[in-house]
Amino acid sequence: MLVVGLTGGLATGKSFIGRTLAERGCFLIHADELGHEALARGGAAYEAVLHEFGGDILRGDGEIDRRKLAAIVFGSPERLDRLNKLVHPAVFRRENELLAEFRARQPRGIAVLEAAILIETGNHTRCDKVIVAVCGEEQQIERAMRRDGISREEALARIGRQMPLDEKVRYADYIIDTSGEKVETIRQVDGVWQELRSLVQ
Repeated sequence: MLVVGLTGGLATGKSFIGRTLAERGCFLIHADELGHEALARGGAAYEAVLHEFGGDILRGDGEIDRRKLAAIVFGSPERLDRLNKLVHPAVFRRENELLAEFRARQPRGIAVLEAAILIETGNHTRCDKVIVAVCGEEQQIERAMRRDGISREEALARIGRQMPLDEKVRYADYIIDTSGEKVETIRQVDGVWQELRSLVQ
């Protein structure tokens, strides 16, 4: 089994690339979704996060309000680091379980691990290959504003908190530029997919 990391910056098209690879037959794991599962009521990190950050982060239904939690941690590197140390182990465990299940089903398959902070967490070291999605910063801003309903200032702030794209690409085996039309992105994805397939045949 081949494990492929997929990352990039804010609104650079990671999810579109991931979906396209899944349509081609790859097994797709969304690290962000696993993080949401870990924070959900009854999830692996729920109690620890609630203990660390207090009841003010809860919604009326007892679920953690991720927007409130984000507002607390993104202004404080120390608190963000503490949150990551509570959530990431649960995410990594679940990734390991999913990868093991997929390996048992398809020993010569391709698993794609999509994660916004794949490199920052060191999780790229478990991957056989790494794909980095890139586009221009102005496109990132426009896409994030449209997708997330945020201001230009907030988009810039989010980009500023991430590892710069020019640093991420240093870790890339494949770079996919999503700045053009979707058909052009798909053409690039298909080229990478063909290369990945050749590695497991």
